[in-house]
Amino acid sequence: MSLRFDIAKAVGAVSTWGLRTAFHRPAENFPGKAALYIDPTLIADLKPRLSEGSVVVVGTNGKTTVTNLLADAFEAADKTVACNRTGANLDSGLATSLLHADKADWGVFESDELWLAKSLPQLRADYVVLLNLFRDQLDRMGEIDHIQAAIAGALDASPESTLIYNADDPLCQAIAERVSNKRVSFGLNEDLGLPQNSIADASMCQCCDSLLNYTWRQYGQLGSFQCPTCGFTRVQPDYAGCDVALGADGASFNVQRERSSEHVITPFEGAYMLYNVLAVYVAADCCGVAFASVDRAIQAYSPHNGRLQAYQLQGRRILLNLAKNPTGFNQNLRIVASEPGPKAVAFFINDREADGHDVSWLWDVDFQELAGIPDLTAFAGGIRRNDMQLRLKHADIHADLIDDAEDFLGKAAAESPDTTLFLIANYTALPGVKAGLDRLCVEGHMHVAEPVTSLDRTPEPETACEASPATGRAHVTRRNAYGRMPASAPSSIGQPAEGLTIVHLYPELLNLYGDAGNVTVLVNRARWRGLKVDVVRVRHGDEINLSDVDIVFLGGGPDREQRLASRDLIAQAHVLRDFVEDDGALLAICGGYQILGTEWLLNDESVPGLGILDLATKRAEGGSRNRLVGNIALESSLARMPVVGYENHAGRTYLGDTCVPFGRVIGKHGKGNNDDGIADGVLYRNVIGTYLHGPVLSKNPEVADWLIERALARRAAKAGVSAPALQPLDDSIEEAANGFMFRKLY
Repeated sequence: MSLRFDIAKAVGAVSTWGLRTAFHRPAENFPGKAALYIDPTLIADLKPRLSEGSVVVVGTNGKTTVTNLLADAFEAADKTVACNRTGANLDSGLATSLLHADKADWGVFESDELWLAKSLPQLRADYVVLLNLFRDQLDRMGEIDHIQAAIAGALDASPESTLIYNADDPLCQAIAERVSNKRVSFGLNEDLGLPQNSIADASMCQCCDSLLNYTWRQYGQLGSFQCPTCGFTRVQPDYAGCDVALGADGASFNVQRERSSEHVITPFEGAYMLYNVLAVYVAADCCGVAFASVDRAIQAYSPHNGRLQAYQLQGRRILLNLAKNPTGFNQNLRIVASEPGPKAVAFFINDREADGHDVSWLWDVDFQELAGIPDLTAFAGGIRRNDMQLRLKHADIHADLIDDAEDFLGKAAAESPDTTLFLIANYTALPGVKAGLDRLCVEGHMHVAEPVTSLDRTPEPETACEASPATGRAHVTRRNAYGRMPASAPSSIGQPAEGLTIVHLYPELLNLYGDAGNVTVLVNRARWRGLKVDVVRVRHGDEINLSDVDIVFLGGGPDREQRLASRDLIAQAHVLRDFVEDDGALLAICGGYQILGTEWLLNDESVPGLGILDLATKRAEGGSRNRLVGNIALESSLARMPVVGYENHAGRTYLGDTCVPFGRVIGKHGKGNNDDGIADGVLYRNVIGTYLHGPVLSKNPEVADWLIERALARRAAKAGVSAPALQPLDDSIEEAANGFMFRKLY
């Protein structure tokens, strides 16, 4: 080995000693980071320390749990293991684990999806386990296609690695078909009958851009999928989970191979754990670990990293878990909903670099599933607690603000003594929450409990929120058999009897950054005032009819989905143009904003737009990698408060003479329409186009009310009556969320 390698090892050893001894830190990342700076090929140089082989676990959800379970299975088989158990999953974390290991039989490493391209070509792992791919940290990761390309490129650079992948995920299947590596697939061979959430991450074929059909769906995009056009389809898994049974004491299922079958019993909570346990079994079997060792690891597993970690406090059960994207959050909500008896839940949301600064994904989480649960109290904590509280308000859930885990436990003490407590935190919020619980354990106020053994139970029927006209405080109403809200009471402010009709264009295709939350905000702010509201969702292939419509919403989406939606829009552009020229109210976000112009971007290519507005979007130098990303604040004529949101776009938009901007960029951050950083969006008649996500209307209620007022005025004029004035609402929660963000930017 080279002198550089020897120096790198010495630096790693010294920094580890210093961090642990002088600073009492775990030394999970920095030793490897410093050593890699000296020796960029450090991981390859350290690979000989692993005498039998290595496994890398990658995927959006479940990496840390699967990595730890698999490492436990190796150890149960009397193998020594090098492992980044705490989830330090960049190349620095992997290098640190190897530096600390000295010698080991196997390496089991969790890897960040994008950083796999750095670590795998050096490690040349025997197996790469691909669990799933969901939308996560879009400001850092970009679109799913970018993540897929990174993983496929890493596998191409390590051709000897065998890919073990989830065949129920079309995004994983697409990667498997792109690479030449040996492949082993796993999946569940039956429908679990789970209630479906409102947002799925992949509805389109990765090969031909057609919409996928499903025989069944488990959750998210996982299920039995087929493309009706090109034949892209779920393969029959090499390892198939079947005969799944969920009971009071745990879950069980059989794992079938070509010539053998094993019966697996798990004590874990949540349907997603079925996939995690199946992945552990498959990887262990491929590495020659006997099923008995895997079973011992599963039965003995007691997480101490905050993932499904249980505590006891004066007889109360406490469950701590991670949730960092919509799919993971929705699975956590199922766990909460399935727990019998009274419960209190605290959500902790941060927006640090590792979390992603954009929290608009909270609006893709189905918090409304908790709204109809009796005896449930909610709390919001973390850096973005104001955003969390606001999101819960629009799901008909009142939430008090809290400072930390101890504050939550103190306030929850007033609840019934048999209340189950849940703490759900995103990535950087989790360690602080866990540390607070652990401190109470050390002080003797509580203790770590046995592994979780309760199971998913089917939640109550779907609920939705409707609110008191006088106070804006929401109450719960059940949906009827057709999924429509019951008609609200007649308005107290004399609006035309027909109420308001909102059209949401292509919600299944154009909802990349929680943009559908804008419709939720419009509906709630109208209904809180007693207005009747009907939402019509126009999907791909539907005819657009705006003859009796008041407000139209058009969001943005990934390139593949935008291409499909644009075909429908271009074919019916005259309908939207007539609506705009007739003073119809329209809100268009990001890609939806761009397509209204004469020219817009699709897959980095300039293509003709609808030509409704006098604006054009150009390709930036460097293409889609040259993005304008970050929080942004505007001064707009439509609002007394600053208009705040989040931008993430590659196109540069330029307005013509007949349009004015939506707002002027203010504060220290943000660009808006283009690199000039002067203004964002467009105002034309009753049209707002903007790059702001968030969703934009959530923290900017005055903008939402402007759209409602314009729509009511137009309808009143057509009916020959005077336009009603909107009653004021209590917007203190909205103003707090707006003010917090503006203070960060100004």
